[in-house]
Amino acid sequence: MTSKKKNTGALSEKKGVIQPDSLNQNVANKVKASRKKTPQLSEIINGLTEGNKASLSRAITLIESTAIQHQNKAKQLIEACLPLANKSVRIGITGVPGVGKSTFIEQFGKLLVDRGSKVAVLAVDPSSSISKGSILGDKTRMEALVNESNAFIRPSASGDSLGGVARKTREAIILCEAAGFDIIIIETVGVGQSETAVHSMTDFFLLLKLAGAGDELQGIKRGIIEMADAIVINKADGENIKAAKLAKTEFNRALHLYPAKESQWTPKTLLSSALKNEGINEIWELIEEYINKTKANNYFSEKRKQQNKFWLTQTIENRLKHDFFSQPAIKKELENQLRALDANETTPFEAAETLLAMSSNRTN
Repeated sequence: MTSKKKNTGALSEKKGVIQPDSLNQNVANKVKASRKKTPQLSEIINGLTEGNKASLSRAITLIESTAIQHQNKAKQLIEACLPLANKSVRIGITGVPGVGKSTFIEQFGKLLVDRGSKVAVLAVDPSSSISKGSILGDKTRMEALVNESNAFIRPSASGDSLGGVARKTREAIILCEAAGFDIIIIETVGVGQSETAVHSMTDFFLLLKLAGAGDELQGIKRGIIEMADAIVINKADGENIKAAKLAKTEFNRALHLYPAKESQWTPKTLLSSALKNEGINEIWELIEEYINKTKANNYFSEKRKQQNKFWLTQTIENRLKHDFFSQPAIKKELENQLRALDANETTPFEAAETLLAMSSNRTN
């Protein structure tokens, strides 16, 4: 009679350590209960207004949600926070990829935190056209700032929203202000129409540029200079200092070609090296000078009023567009019109008229 050979191979199964049933079940039940427990809206609002960053994150997640059951809660949330908003300085920062926005914002944010401010960074990441997920991950790129107790960083995928600016960024600004953050920094993707959108929701618009990379001409061609309240030539260090100084001179000349701003502010060009933490303090002093000047001549408050009117019309347009395309009959007819368009049986204009007339008849 042959004895059975014990299987000692690497793929053999081995009995695990048996845990006491009572302990295992109790822990499992606690974990399960904690996962199931969703904070009430009142808890989120109370936590947010007390400056709790976890509550702020939950609140922003709520307003970013496209789920129908969350829309009413999001509305109540904004209404509760609105009386506590509008007490910050909103700074938009843009620049082409590779200009060093994240490094600059980290050094800039740390400076402001050290000066006693509470800083929120709403960073809009480029989205993958395939997975729709964020690519850059600002929390990974701003390791030092994210660990500051008085700093909050919220990366959001831009998705298919206008110019890469997250659809709910403006509401997120209100929530951050209600949470006690007195300086809100909005970092844009730096491509497409994002600069225009961010300019319409910030008080000060900062444009980061590179020297010696053909960036000077690009800035003039794109017309972003006209929106900028200040231009910063970043990475002005090492062998790049000479080129940076030359770029500064060229940009200052270009700034004089533009008509005077309503704010009565003359944009200036500065140099900085975010990597070496040089020139950051001077940039904040310039922003303070701008804030003081525009508050004194009432442009600061007037600009906020104009922005509110702009976002009123934008909200109406977005709502009408959403309601139009969400109609089941429109969805079905749209597919028919697209097929007809591919077969050259209609034109884009005729197809649009058909769909709009169909929607109008249903409304009437």
